[in-house]
Amino acid sequence: MTDNMNKEIHKQKLERGLKNRHVQLIAIGGAIGTGLFLGSGKSIHFAGPSILFAYLITGIICFLIMRSLGELLLSNLEYHSFVDFVQDYLGNMAAFITGWTYWFCWISIAMADLTAVGLYTQYWLPGVPQWVPGLIALIILLIMNLATVKLFGEMEFWFALIKVIAILALIVIGLFMIFTGFTTHSGAASFTNLWSHGGMFPNGFNGFILSFQMVVFAFVGIELVGLTAGETKDPEKVIPKAINNIPIRVLLFYIGALLVIMSIYPWKAINPSESPFVQVFAAIGIVAAASIINFVVLTSAASACNSAVFSTSRMVYSLAKENNAPSSLAKLTSRKVPNNALFFSTIVILIGVTLNYIMPEGVFTLITSISTVCFIFIWGITVICHMKYRKTKPDLAKENKFKMPLYPLSNYLILAFLAFILVVLALAEDTRVSLFVTPAWFILLIAIYKMRKAKAHQAE
Repeated sequence: MTDNMNKEIHKQKLERGLKNRHVQLIAIGGAIGTGLFLGSGKSIHFAGPSILFAYLITGIICFLIMRSLGELLLSNLEYHSFVDFVQDYLGNMAAFITGWTYWFCWISIAMADLTAVGLYTQYWLPGVPQWVPGLIALIILLIMNLATVKLFGEMEFWFALIKVIAILALIVIGLFMIFTGFTTHSGAASFTNLWSHGGMFPNGFNGFILSFQMVVFAFVGIELVGLTAGETKDPEKVIPKAINNIPIRVLLFYIGALLVIMSIYPWKAINPSESPFVQVFAAIGIVAAASIINFVVLTSAASACNSAVFSTSRMVYSLAKENNAPSSLAKLTSRKVPNNALFFSTIVILIGVTLNYIMPEGVFTLITSISTVCFIFIWGITVICHMKYRKTKPDLAKENKFKMPLYPLSNYLILAFLAFILVVLALAEDTRVSLFVTPAWFILLIAIYKMRKAKAHQAE
């Protein structure tokens, strides 16, 4: 490819096609994963009612991370993703490592969610091979993402809306059951169920500490709203609004839903291998309760995969703009969509899904655990970049209307919390391995970066 063509590609810019309602719902969708619908039974069984405090603490930390991300993105509207400000504040190697790490995180999420799409479809169509629905879903998502960024926003809007309606329905039905003293096989629904079965910490402080591992997993993807900045109409208004609403969403969707569930059923009566949502809807005689929740988790998995296709393509696009990926991946179509980057990420997701069906499950579990450790790294890097920005550009920081509260105390608080999560991951047997394997990923990236740099020097 000639230098002139490279220059032309680098001049192209993404289109600001995402509206306020798209970004608001993308922010909600990012904060609500399938973990709430399916995995909350397991976390309740683990920690009991103290899980509410774990969600509250993690929610506050995630809000502060998002505030630091928001301040950075609005300090320069030319920033389209993490790579751009990491490049500015920590240099090219850090940008290369961060960009490809975030890409890897979402590739593994897409692999997990396409597998889930296959499993959830088999609930209704047990005769269909698991890989078929996953492949169909990936092709549909690719076609929609290739069209326009507005279509991606539209899909995420409806996917997130389904999740929101399901949670609100659970809360409304649950409150009705509590206030009317509805009786289940476990006794009467009442707020007293929260503390009358061994107190708020029935499994002691140890159970509470270990629950953070699952709670943090539930918030992975919350930073996606930051990736939409470059394609958002009026980002200075829309991004702060989406970020500032995070505490309300955490309180309502996570804490509200779990509080209602544990008030209807004592925490011991909640089946860890079943969705608590199904238990609640079935209790009031909704025959199709399991089918409804299966539909919700199916769309939730499709939504996460849609986010993965979008975010990985934008990350590769940003990397290519900074010469940290082949420049052809920075090319935009006439509709301002990075189609080469989209095809590249989709092919890798497809390879991943194929390997997932061929290889034993243990390998796949390892990949997803590594990606969680990598997400913690991304959050940490964001906070470090924010500190560097405040120190090196105080005049720019003074003008910013969307400041991180309690700086620098909040930055140190986040970093201490992330370090604490790494310790928690080391305590649990199933996640401990990922802490030993993850450094290999970073060593590989550093080696690739050094080789690329050496090649570039030779070419000169």
